[in-house]
Amino acid sequence: MKFGGTSVADAERIRRAAQRIVAQREAGNRVVAVLSARGQTTDELIAMAEEVSPTPDRREMDMLLSTGERISCALCAMAINDLGHRAMSLTGSQAGIVTDTSHTKARILDVRADRIHEALTEDRIVLVAGFQGVSTSRDVTTLGRGGSDTTAVAVAAALGAEVCEIYTDVAGVFSADPRIVPNARKLSVVSFEEMLEMAASGAKVLQLRSVEYARNHSVRIHCRSSFVDGPGTFVLGEDETMERPLVTAVTHSTDEARITLLGVPDRPGAAARIFGALADSGCIVDTIIQNEPLGHGRDAEVSFTIPQEDLAEAQRALQAVAGELGIAQIDTDRQIGKVSIVGAGMRSYPGVAAKVFQTLAGKGINIEMISTSPIKISCVIRAEAVPQAVQALHGAFELGVGGIEEDHGPR
Repeated sequence: MKFGGTSVADAERIRRAAQRIVAQREAGNRVVAVLSARGQTTDELIAMAEEVSPTPDRREMDMLLSTGERISCALCAMAINDLGHRAMSLTGSQAGIVTDTSHTKARILDVRADRIHEALTEDRIVLVAGFQGVSTSRDVTTLGRGGSDTTAVAVAAALGAEVCEIYTDVAGVFSADPRIVPNARKLSVVSFEEMLEMAASGAKVLQLRSVEYARNHSVRIHCRSSFVDGPGTFVLGEDETMERPLVTAVTHSTDEARITLLGVPDRPGAAARIFGALADSGCIVDTIIQNEPLGHGRDAEVSFTIPQEDLAEAQRALQAVAGELGIAQIDTDRQIGKVSIVGAGMRSYPGVAAKVFQTLAGKGINIEMISTSPIKISCVIRAEAVPQAVQALHGAFELGVGGIEEDHGPR
């Protein structure tokens, strides 16, 4: 069971989470819970760091940021003990979560869950601090935004858990953001492949790396509400899902920026040097477009999108490359948005892309970049046009309540 920041934001919510955990234990299940930091704690810790340093050391940032989840776990353990059960809180390192050495964006390499197994054998409820681990060089590390989801899935895989329940402030995964599309439909079932594409293109219910880990280790995820009883959305392998509709969901993002490199030399190795430098700096690149020069010996133009949080690091990495390759100019644009449609059924139907483009054209929305996969079509547009684009596509593919045959959970 994993509880997000809003689910443990204050004393009352921590007690409510404790009651949910205890209810599962009293139902005969052995329970491990992973907790996030309370409410805005992580943002407050980041602000503290920035008060004393304009560029905080990443190792020390991990030492600082890891405290938020430890506080949540200790408080929840106290609440569980008061309910008559024995609870034990563990830091990420105590729980055996081993990561690589990438501070603030570490990846889990292994979960050595001996101590968790021992506590469960002693009839304890185990609370694991999310978002953190210990690196192969014995430093505290954190996993990046949403990392508690990945902690929960990794622990579930290591323990062979029946299910990994992700408790959040929404009732499940929807066909679009209900704040933009009021008649968005809650999905009973989503395949790992669809959820991966949705997470990568802006859906914030589940963190991308947690879904990757769940798919690779066959961990069943149940995303559900912390505040309302009842089933949420199951994320499962395609062999467990019914035949899917043509389009499952519309997702969006306004958290990306575009970088355009002008005057890129048209010769072998230029692109490799550019994107190698970005990779070395830990920048995640999404949509890439290269405009080939019209004549031999002329320069090319390269555009790509990255998360806005990586923009400053990317610009630093590209400055050195620009001088080395003779790139004429580096332009940035923060005012872009991305809207995507995702659906496993798209593999076997023609004309989906045409319908997307026609729908956006009908609303006067210009498409600036396009990227596709077998089950996703993404369009980069102006940020201010994103809500209108989401509503138009959701309506065009009839994804709202009653628009397509309802599914009824896993078979």
